[in-house]
Formats: sequence, structure tokens, C-alpha cells
Amino acid sequence: MSSYTVYVTPAALVAAKNLPGHVRQRVKRAIDDLQTEPRPAESKELDFPEAKQPSGNKVEVRRLRLDKWRVLYTIHEAHKVVDVLAIRKRPPYDYGDLGNLLRDVGRE
Repeated sequence: MSSYTVYVTPAALVAAKNLPGHVRQRVKRAIDDLQTEPRPAESKELDFPEAKQPSGNKVEVRRLRLDKWRVLYTIHEAHKVVDVLAIRKRPPYDYGDLGNLLRDVGRE
């Protein structure tokens, strides 16, 4: 299995630092594990048709569930890159800002 490069956006990094201690450690381990397994069993692909890069390549949008917390990330298979976009608590998070998060990454 090949290794992926994992990037964490500045906003997701701030969110991770503000998590309760026990959750912060679980989230950190889960993000680290994305290097070797970007599609763990606890993750789910989100149906987001607008998830295309400027080059036209499809980006796989996923969420990883850790109790009440969600780690939102994308997989760019062609480049073996994972971008962690956000860490949110659900409820009340409803994925309403996902389009903005994807635009902010816009990786070629």
C-alpha cells in the first residue's frame, strides 16, 4: 500500500488544538493514520458533485466519524494527497460550509 501526504488546513489545525484533550488525541491519531489508510472503515464518502479541481479531476470528499466529531477531508488520488479541511461537532454541524471548504483548498 502506498503512502499519502496529509495536509491539515490552518482552520482545521486551530480546531484540533481547541478540542477536549481525550478527543484531541483520538483525532490526531486518526489524521496520522490517513497517511497509510485514507479510507478507514469509520469513514464515509460524501456525495458532493461540485468536488472537482480546476483541472477537472474528481476529488473524493470524505468524513471520518469519531463519536460526535467529524473530520472532513478530501483525497486526491492522482497525487496521493489527503487534505484535512475541518473538524466539527455533530450536531449541530450540517455540512453547509463544505463548498467553501473545498474552494479554499483548490489544490491542483
